[in-house]
Amino acid sequence: MAVAFTFPGQGSQAVGMGKDLADAFPEARRIFQEVDDALGENLSKLIWEGPEETLTLTANAQPALMAVSLAAIRALEARGFSLKDKVAYVAGHSLGEYSALAAAGFVSVADAARLLRIRGNAMQAAVPAGEGAMAAIIGLEQADVEAACAEAALGAGKAAACQVANDNGGGQLVISGTRAAVELAARLCTEKGAKRALMLQVSAPFHSALMTPAAEIMREALASVARAAPVVPIVSNVTVTPTSDPDEIARRLVEQVVARVRWRETVEWFGANSVSTLYEIGAGKVLSGLARRINRDIATTSVGSAAEVEAALAALA
Repeated sequence: MAVAFTFPGQGSQAVGMGKDLADAFPEARRIFQEVDDALGENLSKLIWEGPEETLTLTANAQPALMAVSLAAIRALEARGFSLKDKVAYVAGHSLGEYSALAAAGFVSVADAARLLRIRGNAMQAAVPAGEGAMAAIIGLEQADVEAACAEAALGAGKAAACQVANDNGGGQLVISGTRAAVELAARLCTEKGAKRALMLQVSAPFHSALMTPAAEIMREALASVARAAPVVPIVSNVTVTPTSDPDEIARRLVEQVVARVRWRETVEWFGANSVSTLYEIGAGKVLSGLARRINRDIATTSVGSAAEVEAALAALA
C-alpha cells in the first residue's frame, strides 16, 4: 500500500506555526531564511509573532504556509527521509499545490515563495474589495448547490457570478462569486434543505471565474521561472489525475486559480489507487479531518511540529 503527502491551503495558518521546527532543525530554519530572502522581508517574524490579521492577508498567508510545509519536509530529509523513495504521490489544496511541487523539486523554494506572493496579490486585486464573497454550504447535494448557483447567477445577470469553488467532501461545498449572487445562492441552498449556509470571512472570491485576471498574471509568472519534473507525481486539483510533466503542471496551476478545488475526488482517487496513508505536511490538521470524512479506510497523520516529524520518521522507516 502506498503513501501520499498532502499540503494544506489557506485557512490553516496560525501565528507561531513552524517555530518549533525552526528551533529543532537547522535545515528547517534555513527554509524560513530562504523565504525571507526571496521576498525581501522578515516574513518569519510575522509567522511566529503575528499579528494574526496581517498573517491572514492572502499575500502573506500563501508563502507563509508554504514555508512551514517545506520546513517540515527539510526536517524529515535532514534525518534521512527521501520523498522519492517513500512517497507515491503528492497533492495540495489550492496554494498547497505550490508547496507540494516545491517539495518535489518542480520549482525552488525561493521561486515558490515569489510565485505565491504574486498569486496572493493578483487574487486580491482581481476583484474590488467587498464585491466578491464565498460561502460554505453544509449538508446539501452537489447538484442542488450547483442549481442554486446557476439560479443566483441568472438573478445577478452574470453567468459567471456564482459557482462551486471547493468540493471539500463530508457534505461541505464552498461557493464563490459576486457578493449579491453568493448571498442569494446561500439563501436558496437553505431553502433547498442545507443544514448550514455560512458566509465566509475571506478577502476575495477565490476559485471563481472572477479570478481570471489573476490566472493570466500567474501564466506569465510561471513562464518566467525554472521548472523541472517533480520527483513524485502530483495529483492535480483541476484534473484529479497524476502528472510529472512540467508544462502540464504549469497549465494546471494557471487553471486552478479559476477552477474548482476537487478535494473530495482527490481523496477518493487516492483510495482507489492503493494509497493507505495520507500525511498532511505543514500547519494544522484541516486536510486530515476532511480525509477522515471522505474515506475512513485511509489513515491520516499530521506533520507540522518537531514531535510529529519524529513520529513520521519512525512510521516511514
